[in-house]
Amino acid sequence: MYNKITENDLDFFQQLLKDRCLNDANTKQKYSSDHTEDLFFEPEIVLKPINTLEVSKIMSYCNSHKIPITPSGARTGLSGGMLPVYGGVLLSLEKMNNIIEIDENNLQITTEPGVITQVLQEKVREKGLFYPPDPASKGSCFIGGNIAENSGGPKAVKYGVTKDYVLNLEIVLPNGEIIWTGANVLKNSTGYNLTQLMVGSEGTLGIITKIVLRLIPHPTHDLLMLVPFYEAQKACIAVAEIFKQGITPSGLELMEKEALLYAQEFLKDKSIEVKDTHQAHLLIELDGFKQEQLLEESEKIYQLLEKFDIDEILLAETEAQKNALWKLRRSVGEAVKKNSIYKEEDTVVPRFHLAELLKSVKRIGDKYGFKSICYGHAGDGNLHVNILKGNLTDDFWNNELKNGIRELFKEVHKLGGTISGEHGIGYIQKEFLSIVMPEIQINLMKSIKKVFDPNMILNPGKIFD
Repeated sequence: MYNKITENDLDFFQQLLKDRCLNDANTKQKYSSDHTEDLFFEPEIVLKPINTLEVSKIMSYCNSHKIPITPSGARTGLSGGMLPVYGGVLLSLEKMNNIIEIDENNLQITTEPGVITQVLQEKVREKGLFYPPDPASKGSCFIGGNIAENSGGPKAVKYGVTKDYVLNLEIVLPNGEIIWTGANVLKNSTGYNLTQLMVGSEGTLGIITKIVLRLIPHPTHDLLMLVPFYEAQKACIAVAEIFKQGITPSGLELMEKEALLYAQEFLKDKSIEVKDTHQAHLLIELDGFKQEQLLEESEKIYQLLEKFDIDEILLAETEAQKNALWKLRRSVGEAVKKNSIYKEEDTVVPRFHLAELLKSVKRIGDKYGFKSICYGHAGDGNLHVNILKGNLTDDFWNNELKNGIRELFKEVHKLGGTISGEHGIGYIQKEFLSIVMPEIQINLMKSIKKVFDPNMILNPGKIFD
């Protein structure tokens, strides 16, 4: 179906990009993987455009020559979305990393896709503005990748996910044509919403080259507490109870004991006591513009939590303590990966069913003989299930384990949830898509893909075959 890259193709790319056209062994190896398990697919060539016109010329050429092209950001994904499974071109957008404009009057920012999310957040913070979506990898992931995956993060519970901030996108279609998907306005009912169609499309419909995001004023106060629970199920139940009190935290994270211990070991930070009797911790953040309101809400949370079997609550009193707690939470994924090869399942259910989900995870783990470490955005019902390879055989890991994952996803679906909250389907979850979607819905998505990309050159092998 696809053509291998020839000497003529190489000549074209070299003339267009000069030293930004790379096919040496070290570069190809570097761009052969992301953070997804231990998967590895080598591209034939790596291209690094610096502007939209270069992207357009690359796309047009690859489309006419039937060369597969895989877009790549910072390669921090967890579903294999940037793996070049068919070889071909790896299109890295890392050099398109300029913030074009911060519009303080309209509370908007225009940026290229290769800007690191945290860098963007810090730039707007200097002007008293706030871009809330903050995935765990915000210090390294790109804003373009966040849009491709519709990333969330801890702040999503109060402020929403990436899609809630994208106003307009400049994209290059697979045939090389350049379009803007919408308008730089807060309301737009002009035809189909192509902007939101692109958000979460995992790089399968077009290449994002410019982004317009809405911003909000940055909260002036915040409060952070860490709550140890003797029973993990009770921690999950407490999550829904907090919202029933009319409180919407800006962060509400769950960490099983093992997750916190792994993070402590990884960071060499044992300043927080984790007792053997603790099963899980909730990390609860409140923010706003009035300190009095936060204190009132925190008092309500304290009173609520007295009904549960908890240990002493740790209230972060300084910025350094707050940063240390968040660093522990954000390091869990990397800490787990350092200890074992793992599969991370990005399950999400209505938050009231979170306790049932956690119970099902452990039951299925016992049935199939695997160990899991769970953590995630409890306020969203989004539980990251890390299944550790440990001493499991390669045969079980590569074949039989899928039966356990399939059973877990069926339980998630029964609870009204789905199989990915923020990591995407990508390469590794596509075989499970039919658990949560009927055939007619999958076929509609395939039809949309064919309209945008009739030659199927753009990020092939993702979401579905």
